[in-house]
Amino acid sequence: MKLRINPLASDIIICIYVVATLYLRFKWQSQTIVTPMLSIVIGLSFVAIIWALIKLKVLNPNWFGLFNSKKA
Repeated sequence: MKLRINPLASDIIICIYVVATLYLRFKWQSQTIVTPMLSIVIGLSFVAIIWALIKLKVLNPNWFGLFNSKKA
């Protein structure tokens, strides 16, 4: 049985993850000398983690109901 997180919890986890990773990146980059290429690689790594969790269906975002599709 796969681990599946409900849509609302997934939305909250994704929001917390994005805010936390942005905070860590800005804090770390302000304290050290980071090249733009390294900054891009770090950002893409953080995005790849969340993308993989969504593709594996561990996270099931509903995007807070912004993109509701009407099914007949």
